[in-house]
Amino acid sequence: MNRIPTLVFGLALALSAGQFGARAQSNGAADTASDAASTLSPVDYNFVAQANLGAPFQIDSGRLAEQKATTANIRDYAHLMVVSHIPVVDDLNAILERKRIAAPPETLLQGAYDAMIASLKADTGAGLNRDYVEGQVDYQKGNAALFRHEIQYGADPELRAFAERTLPKIEDHLERARKLAKDEALGVSTRQGGASPARIGTTE
Repeated sequence: MNRIPTLVFGLALALSAGQFGARAQSNGAADTASDAASTLSPVDYNFVAQANLGAPFQIDSGRLAEQKATTANIRDYAHLMVVSHIPVVDDLNAILERKRIAAPPETLLQGAYDAMIASLKADTGAGLNRDYVEGQVDYQKGNAALFRHEIQYGADPELRAFAERTLPKIEDHLERARKLAKDEALGVSTRQGGASPARIGTTE
């Protein structure tokens, strides 16, 4: 992705759990937000808002890279992102249906994802390879932090259990993305540091 979508993405990930919760409780105009805020703790609210967008984003971006990447390794990774996130979407949706709540909206993060999808659609060749893998390394680091934060601080047992069974997949995807960046010699940072809980990312 070019630098503008990446910077927007970074800004979206910088929103804290407390900021999400406070916004949900003060926005009476959005029924889905108020319903979720009355049912979920601020940490759980933030987790659902981000996880609900992250898995579909991984499917959509993976399908683009699966079609357009110029190396078999990147296409194989992208295919894994598609097939592994479909059950994650189904799992989270089943939890929300049992709780009879709709996932709260997160317009800033949605805008960041839309910008990155548009960037991937415009990218070609080596630029697409680099931007997709760079995005994956950053995304998976932030996403792992999001799921760890939910496991440690979430109040809802079902959501914590969902995070616990999904986190190993995220960590595997992060290591695969780092290895892909190294093997493809894309110049992508593969440092081991993760995002802090105040800079948490989105769904697997």
